[in-house]
Amino acid sequence: MDLYEYQARDLFEKHGVPVLAGIVAETPAEVRAAAEKLGGVTVVKAQVKTGGRGKAGGVKVAKTPADAEEAAKAILGLDIKGHIVKKVMVAAGADIKEEYYFSVLLDRANRSYLSLASYEGGMEIEVLAEERPEALARIEVDPVAGIDLAKATEIATAAKFPAEIIEKVAPVIVKLYGVFAAEDATLVEVNPLVLTGAGDIVALDGKVTLDENAGFRHPEHEALEDKDAADPLEAKAKAHDLNYVKLDGEVGIIGNGAGLVMSTLDVVAYAGERHGGVKPANFLDIGGGASAEVMAAGLDVILGDPQVKSVFVNVFGGITACDAVADGIVKALEILGDSATKPLVVRLDGNRVDEGHAILRGARHPLVTLAETMDDGADKAAALAHTA
Repeated sequence: MDLYEYQARDLFEKHGVPVLAGIVAETPAEVRAAAEKLGGVTVVKAQVKTGGRGKAGGVKVAKTPADAEEAAKAILGLDIKGHIVKKVMVAAGADIKEEYYFSVLLDRANRSYLSLASYEGGMEIEVLAEERPEALARIEVDPVAGIDLAKATEIATAAKFPAEIIEKVAPVIVKLYGVFAAEDATLVEVNPLVLTGAGDIVALDGKVTLDENAGFRHPEHEALEDKDAADPLEAKAKAHDLNYVKLDGEVGIIGNGAGLVMSTLDVVAYAGERHGGVKPANFLDIGGGASAEVMAAGLDVILGDPQVKSVFVNVFGGITACDAVADGIVKALEILGDSATKPLVVRLDGNRVDEGHAILRGARHPLVTLAETMDDGADKAAALAHTA
């Protein structure tokens, strides 16, 4: 779960990371009041879960409360990479002397943690990594040992921080890792981490991603979820414990296993090139269970997307045999009744596939078409979506 900047700031403050004062506001009047309360120069920052805010006009410096109010009028409602700004954070201005970069993240490929740090912060880290890779230190972090003061010093030294700055920045790195570990995060990033004119190290920005798989350990994290901003179909899928991601296409996809579903997306996209350019409408992994209830929930979510014109069910029978999957599809269509109106192409393979085909043929449901192969199923589903 990605957090807004103000939520990351609050977590930083909770764990002792030095931050500046900040107030969240949703109207220009609230922004003016916040600026008056903070006093002095303030920064009005769009709260969206994407990068590039500054370039899009989502960050403005205000010298007076009136300036802050005008900045809010320009920022609220702004579309930043498809994210509409509904709230801003009014932050106290900082006397910035130098800007740095630090992050710690889950390195899935190496089954470890990875720390990235640079003495040159403030710019997009992707640009720095491409243009001046030598300026970005990459240090592996042992998940058991974590980051203590000695490790933080190693990281800062590798990032070419001067000795006098290392003494200041290393303790802050330790505290940032404390956020990462204590909150079960997969990413904690600060860009920029700044040195102020007073000689203090301050986290001026923050990006945090929490591991939802660890949610049972953090019931307080539920309050951080922005349910209003969530896609309603994704919210419905989550309520049924379905792994669903909405895409911009016309062919609904249901499969079991992330690898199979990803492959299905590819073959549907390829088939769509022959049928008017139709594309996959979603990623939906029903996992190992394909009961009638699970299948009905999956179909209900997909059919709730008005862009969907056809559905491709692609299942490989393993522990859950194909006859059980077929029975689930038939019962799911019975459960959905008249709300099921889009054609379904079903491809089954694996354990008890013949019995599964027999069940579907015997049901004689007018919406169901059988496919022998994944390519055949993708082609039929794309054709149905194109002609709908």
